Amino acid sequence: MAVGSVTRTPWWSWAWPLAAWVLLGLQYVIPSYGVLTLLEAATLFATVFAAVYHAEVVAHRVGEPFGSLVLALAVTIIEVALIVSVMITSVKDTSGLARDTIFAAVMIVCNGIVGICLLGGGVRYREQDFQLQGAKVALSVLIALTALSMVFPNVTTSTSMGTYSESQLIFAAVVSLVLYGSFLFVQTIRHRSYFLPGGIEEELAAPPPKRVAATSAGLLLIALVAIVGLAKVLTPTVERGIETAGAPESVVGIVIAALVLLPEGLAAFRASRANRLQTSMNLALGSALASIGLTIPAVAMVSIFLHKPLTLGLGPKEVVLLFVTLILSQTTLSTGRTTVLQGIVHLVIFAAFLFLAVVP
Repeated sequence: MAVGSVTRTPWWSWAWPLAAWVLLGLQYVIPSYGVLTLLEAATLFATVFAAVYHAEVVAHRVGEPFGSLVLALAVTIIEVALIVSVMITSVKDTSGLARDTIFAAVMIVCNGIVGICLLGGGVRYREQDFQLQGAKVALSVLIALTALSMVFPNVTTSTSMGTYSESQLIFAAVVSLVLYGSFLFVQTIRHRSYFLPGGIEEELAAPPPKRVAATSAGLLLIALVAIVGLAKVLTPTVERGIETAGAPESVVGIVIAALVLLPEGLAAFRASRANRLQTSMNLALGSALASIGLTIPAVAMVSIFLHKPLTLGLGPKEVVLLFVTLILSQTTLSTGRTTVLQGIVHLVIFAAFLFLAVVP
């Protein structure tokens, strides 16, 4: 059934988030191990599908680009809460957690999500179109944000390499908010037409009733919080697995980013398979911008007020990967038309990122 024709909320879309919350409650009674851990993992993925369904209902009710913005902001705000909570409560060194998670989010979005969307849509439709102006606007902001937050700390001299002084950190936080706020203004008000689907991408079904959309909005938030909660519960198991495998600690940031971005990635892929590549681009690029624009100010405040160490600068290998990703994204988004080849190239770079993260 098309999302637009929905007149009631299906039972499974609220049952799985409810089950996730029940499992989270059991954490205070039963330790998470064995069968319970497997059940939590299965429920996590099922809840992701429920979150994507509710996001699509809300998106179809409010229209583009607001629909994509709803999911991007919701997921990113909860991602920020997860990173900050780990920074505050963990007894381990978490100075590089925000950097690792943000960098992983950028690589997952710009190579993983974009790549699978271009490949999936290209296989089905050969070529797909999107608004060139909107993509260029988003990419220009992304280049500025990534450079200011993860490259410039390596070349400043006030503090040790990879870190900012307090004044520099405040400046980076303010600039991040200004850039992201300016992008939102352009996306939703000033040049909204740059981010609207056109032609065959237009939705033809009637939007769902207000009651159904409001219910889905509430269930979306409930599902997203449950997803992050289960992700946090499963993180120690993942950390033990990573430690046993002998992989670097930065892989933890990749796992956190992947789990949090799973709803957006699935929603973007489904949109591309429905020949709505503009929606996929809005979701992908919007989530990458939100991930940096909201996370940097949040972790900067935690670092300053709680005197927590914060390392933002990337290593040489990561800087090269970021540079290649941004150049590749610029090339991919330069024509407004995509094919399967572009998707394959992005996925190869994503595979290289994952491989080099495990085998540095």
